[in-house]
Amino acid sequence: MDDDGRYRDGRSDFIRGAKDIAKVAKKQVGKKVGRGMDKMTDEYTKRSYKRFEEEDDDDDYAGVPSNDGGYYRNDSRANDDEGHSDSTEGHDEDDEIYEGEYQGIPRADSGKPSSMDGVTATQAQQFRDLSAYEGERKKDQEELAQQYETILQECGHGKFQWTLYFVLGLALMADGVEIFVVGFVLPSAQIDMCLSEPNKGMLGLIVYLGMMVGAFVWGGLADRIGRRQTLLISLSINSVFAFFSSFVQGYSSFLFCRLASGVGIGGSIPIVFSYYSEFLAQEKRGEHLSWLCMFWMIGGIYASAMAWAIIPHYGWSFQMGSAYQFHSWRVFVLVCAFPSVAAISALTTMPESPRFFLENGKHDEAWMILKQVHDTNMRAKGYPERVFSVTTIKTVKQLDELVNMGDNAAWHEKWRIKLTSLFHQVWSNFQTVFSPEYRRTTYMMMAVWFSMSFSYYGLTVWFPDMIKYLQKQEYSSRTKVFVKEKVEHVTFNFTLENQVHRQGEYFNDKFMNLKMRSMVFEDSLFEECFFEDITSTNTFFKNCTFIATLFYNTDLFKYRLINCKLINSTFLHNKEGCLLSDISDENNAYMVYFVSFLGTLAVLPGNIVSALLMDKIGRLRMLAGSSVISCISCFFLSFGNSESAMIALLCLFGGISIASWNALDVLTVELYPSDKRTTAFGFLNALCKLAAVLGISIFTSFVGITKAVPILFASGALAAGSFLALKLPETRGQVLQ
Repeated sequence: MDDDGRYRDGRSDFIRGAKDIAKVAKKQVGKKVGRGMDKMTDEYTKRSYKRFEEEDDDDDYAGVPSNDGGYYRNDSRANDDEGHSDSTEGHDEDDEIYEGEYQGIPRADSGKPSSMDGVTATQAQQFRDLSAYEGERKKDQEELAQQYETILQECGHGKFQWTLYFVLGLALMADGVEIFVVGFVLPSAQIDMCLSEPNKGMLGLIVYLGMMVGAFVWGGLADRIGRRQTLLISLSINSVFAFFSSFVQGYSSFLFCRLASGVGIGGSIPIVFSYYSEFLAQEKRGEHLSWLCMFWMIGGIYASAMAWAIIPHYGWSFQMGSAYQFHSWRVFVLVCAFPSVAAISALTTMPESPRFFLENGKHDEAWMILKQVHDTNMRAKGYPERVFSVTTIKTVKQLDELVNMGDNAAWHEKWRIKLTSLFHQVWSNFQTVFSPEYRRTTYMMMAVWFSMSFSYYGLTVWFPDMIKYLQKQEYSSRTKVFVKEKVEHVTFNFTLENQVHRQGEYFNDKFMNLKMRSMVFEDSLFEECFFEDITSTNTFFKNCTFIATLFYNTDLFKYRLINCKLINSTFLHNKEGCLLSDISDENNAYMVYFVSFLGTLAVLPGNIVSALLMDKIGRLRMLAGSSVISCISCFFLSFGNSESAMIALLCLFGGISIASWNALDVLTVELYPSDKRTTAFGFLNALCKLAAVLGISIFTSFVGITKAVPILFASGALAAGSFLALKLPETRGQVLQ
């Protein structure tokens, strides 16, 4: 028996060795025959795509449900019950294709074209092959959309989606906070940094400009490198520069940090909605995307509450000489970075979008995530024994370019090539948004986004400015005027506020340890007077004469002395830099914080109504109807001649218009396919921020001049937007493309 066993073992070894020798011989012969064929023909481009088509014919999935509810391939390489895919297994060396051949580039030892006719024919064939390959990709995407919807139905809607809802809600909340930060800190920062009116205006607009750039950049990248990864990068940039902006002292550095912070947060809206939609089944998508919009409102409420609680507390500050100051408004800026930091921490626990993986040929990764969604929901519902029955999911044929960087290339050269390739891929993907297939939809969406943003942001910034103007008018009506008064040997040690003194004479008077608010002295004489420890706000001396007068430790700098004469007068120990003066009057705090709080809170009813009706009446009816009602509400602005009336109209407009924004977000997500979704959304959101900058600039220029022009502009834009919205295709009840 031992001899017989050794005989059989030897015979087996001999057979295996013979097979190995035959395989090597076959491989060498095949390579020689291939080289000979390459030299005899110039049709290498036919192989570049047809070879892949022939090999991938067996990879097509019929999408036919199996007995256990899963999907399987029409070949013998179907995955096992554990969802293992042969897409990640090794392949035979005979099937290896070098990088150049994938791009249609012949081998180094291939024959060259002998005539221009041959080159033309080859290029024509290449274009025909590429067109056919794109057609197959589109077919794959359509089949994937149907399969993916069925799989999401099996996964159900439960704990996983609600967890992701709160995680992405934090990112959306950070976007809402970013809009309000600069507006809340401006009243304090303008004094702390000595900001002129042009600088204040630039600081107010810089966030929108940053968000415009960020929306376009991050939206394009999310379709190439993934939703989760891109969102993490963008939120990290926002957090870092928001943190730095709390500590920097100069206006230029603060402006740059807020710009970079806006660039980072600009990616949140296009990525968040696209990311979340790819985990939602068709019947849940409209409603739950609308619920997600509530976090933007929560961000506004959070910013308003924190501003009210922190900024008026000027004791929460310290300074290191006159060079470094950290006042309470900087604490507020720091606190406003918390939602972004929390979103980053929570997002690290969530997976990438499985739809993104499937669009990029990563079957196994997508299957594992969908299984995680299914198992999480089933355990939470009390069905832990229910098995995820899907075994194989359709993936889309890839058309990626392979770049040969060489083994000896430097690391910076490799990175340069990678970034250049990524840029070309993002730009090419953006251009497809304007391809004939999507051109009409894109232009219509551009018009709707622009009109909505122009009117909404223009009016929401115009409202507070109008309230400020009304407050200023009311404040001016209480101004006390003193003419030709003579004051001698008097000590002023109390607050002077809202007064105008004309042609007065002050002899040997002392102004000590006091605050001057909105004080104006015109054509007055100050002789042998003493000013000590003075802090002033909106205080000016015009055409005045100072004789033998001493200014000690005051902030009465020369820009407050307009056309004044100084005779034997001295300035000692001036308060250097820009000091934070006491501007915590109740009217200002009420307008800046409480009005914004009411405006964001008024959005709640409109948000609830839109979420409940989005899947019942459709996206287009919701968008057009809300725009029409918002347009009508604009005309009531003509009757807002008081502060309370303007606040009420602000709340009314915000509560109505939110339904339009919810419908527009849902519609944008559903109109574009997955491989172009965040690119298109990012571009449209960037256009939205550009329209916001234009609307704010135009509307605020008419404050105190006329109400008719802003109302006319806003009403016209909303009317045009509602009309164009009806021309868009309805997406309710459709699978996610």
